Amino acid sequence: MPSHESRLVIRRGSDVAPSHPPRVAYLIMICKQPRNGKRGPKLVALEMCLLIGIMGLCLVVVITRNLFSDKIRSGTGMVYVNGTTSIGFVDEDFICATLDWWPPQKCDYGTCSWGTASLLTLDLNNKILLNAIKGEYNKTISSTFSPLKIRLGGTLQDRVMYQMVGDQEPCSQFTESSKELLGFSQGCLPMSRWDELNIFFQKSRAKVIFGLNALSHRNISTDGYAVGPWNSSNAEALMKYTIEKGFTIHGWELGNELSGNGTGATITADQYASDTISLQNLVQNIYKTFEVKPIVLGPGGFFEANWFSEYVMKSNGSLQVITQHIYNLGPGVDDHLVKKILDPWYLDGGSQPFRDLQDIMKKFGNSTVAWVGEAGGAYNSGRDRVSNTFVFSFWYTNFSYRYLDQLGMASSYDTKTYCRQTLIGGNYGLLNTVTYVPNPDYFSALLWHRLMGRRVLSTSFDGTKKIRSYAHCSKHSDGITLLLINLERYTTTAVGLSVENVTIIMASKQLKQLKQTQRTQSSTIEYTREEYHLTAKDGKLNSRTVLLNGKELAVNSAGIIPPLEPIQVNISNPIIVAPFSIVFVHIPNIHIPACT
Repeated sequence: MPSHESRLVIRRGSDVAPSHPPRVAYLIMICKQPRNGKRGPKLVALEMCLLIGIMGLCLVVVITRNLFSDKIRSGTGMVYVNGTTSIGFVDEDFICATLDWWPPQKCDYGTCSWGTASLLTLDLNNKILLNAIKGEYNKTISSTFSPLKIRLGGTLQDRVMYQMVGDQEPCSQFTESSKELLGFSQGCLPMSRWDELNIFFQKSRAKVIFGLNALSHRNISTDGYAVGPWNSSNAEALMKYTIEKGFTIHGWELGNELSGNGTGATITADQYASDTISLQNLVQNIYKTFEVKPIVLGPGGFFEANWFSEYVMKSNGSLQVITQHIYNLGPGVDDHLVKKILDPWYLDGGSQPFRDLQDIMKKFGNSTVAWVGEAGGAYNSGRDRVSNTFVFSFWYTNFSYRYLDQLGMASSYDTKTYCRQTLIGGNYGLLNTVTYVPNPDYFSALLWHRLMGRRVLSTSFDGTKKIRSYAHCSKHSDGITLLLINLERYTTTAVGLSVENVTIIMASKQLKQLKQTQRTQSSTIEYTREEYHLTAKDGKLNSRTVLLNGKELAVNSAGIIPPLEPIQVNISNPIIVAPFSIVFVHIPNIHIPACT
């Protein structure tokens, strides 16, 4: 039977005094002062020599300490979790990824990183791609996402026309043209390819959000504004065809990055709201016989407070989801990306768009919810050897809480879904663009999806600023799951845990079914937690290989995603967080009111 406590406390490890570096022998010259007390030229020279020697000695000490610092640092910290009430509520399928339209000719800073990852050319028969989305499934827990939300869109979606049944002319493909809007000619989606995509999504059980062309049949004025209302005829034909073929679309999103200043073009908030109402009316009419209708999303752009505020106000409840895009690290060409990712003060600055959008939603008080519709950290396809390596997981896990910090941060501000740019394509794909093999962020996202439940808990950390901490109610069990991100290069931190208003579950389900007697066995049970420690292979932050609890994660010859197995740790022990590591901690044997 349960044993009640007001607080669960796991003590942090005691501070370990660093050992001293090896002794260094120094030669000291002693200069005798002349008996007459006068300072001759030789004495001044000797004193200068001695001063220089002392300065050199200080430099030697500093260098020596730095050389040995990687072996001597340890620290402690404490995570505090408020178990009374939750502070946010995310979608069950919070993790989302995108697929884009960019053709192989898309290049940034002299690098062409998209290959055949476009929606028009992606290899839908690749086993790794299918398994990365669907995977194997058992009755207790999904080994991969299943379902995974996938947003189909991107910059060129506002240059895509949809082939109509009976069209005699062949579908044109994107070609580079500096004279055209967004640097490419208009492209076309053949209905044969639309069929292939939807059959693949059915097979993988993906939930599809499709980005519609908001500039269809529109002219762009000299000041960059789209002229007139949205022409929905091509979108209407696509929706009708989709229904006739029996394909399911989870949501229709209008436009890509046309809000505020826009990318290539812009639409006023007033006009965009009117266009969104038109889309909602179209969906309601075409799907009128459907009990569950697709949701309507918009604007899929960068946050600008005044524009978003007017858009939400004038949409008149026609918008189910408001989507914003985030590339808070700047351009992929930036040589300081890694420095930004590892800087907790820089990461903290990324919370402002979440906070501001949350305030707008509260102000107008309708049922619209917020998503991050696209986030890739660094725009223009990310950066090779950064966006596709282990170090990027510190951004991803920290920014959602960042992707993990992003994932964590987004959920803390009641963002319901977080779409990573991309599933595959560019340098920031969860999968390698050429081999389809998972990049490190894929496993971070998968652990998040598996362990982090819908309710977000208030969490704080007492200790170094380089430890990021987040907590959710667990997804498939009682208890909570912590996410700890260590941005320190050399310090291993022993982390304690304090959970307010907790009930410790003293007996397993099997013991509960037995008749309770005075000779209960509960006192002999050893309570454990599950830990998942992610680190880079060989400790190299730019590694594309990630280790889970010291073991390399890799797909097998059949393209199967490896199982993610935890280690069991006594619940009373501190959590040992290694340098440059990400740790998920699942504590199942507790109950808190916030998770009820």
